[in-house]
Amino acid sequence: MPKVSDEQLASRRAEILDGARRAFARHGYEGATVKILEAETGLSRGAIFHHFRDKDALFLALAEDDADEMAQTVAEHGLVQVMRDLQEKDAGWLGVQLEVRRRLRTEPDFAARWAEHQSAVLGATTARLKRQRKAGIVRTDVPLPILVDFLRLALDGLVSGLASGMPSDHLHGVLDLVEDAVRQSGKPRESQVVSVLPDRHREQTT
Repeated sequence: MPKVSDEQLASRRAEILDGARRAFARHGYEGATVKILEAETGLSRGAIFHHFRDKDALFLALAEDDADEMAQTVAEHGLVQVMRDLQEKDAGWLGVQLEVRRRLRTEPDFAARWAEHQSAVLGATTARLKRQRKAGIVRTDVPLPILVDFLRLALDGLVSGLASGMPSDHLHGVLDLVEDAVRQSGKPRESQVVSVLPDRHREQTT
């Protein structure tokens, strides 16, 4: 039997995840049966579960990939940038995020496993706020854990709103307010300095 390359395995894994994302977004976790997963991915159950132990592992892989991407964005540009990027996310991404939140409320075992994946996002957010507080950018009159929770609540609310069809006409202004809320008084936002600073000096707050 010909050996399958790492590139081919990665491509097949991505193909399965793309189809699974559509299935979970359209049908929810419970409604995304194996038959539906086969239809969305175009693959047999044997091919799907060769890469993932079961449906729960498949769903967690999607959530984990999203968390890793968010953590990278947070480290480089801040959590507010994650929120700004939500305008570009498709219904599949938002649908999976809603399913994550539903399962967190109703399934303690899932919540415990998901906490491990979220630690990267929380760690990146806390580390960035610490750096920017030291640089005099982030306000010092509020404990960092409260600032982190404030930003998490803003993100969760935005995900839920956009997934529910909330108009995004004023989203840029709303996120400016979120960013201003954690900045040291008098410090300009990224959008206020972006036109005068070279790329290497641009630093968004949160």
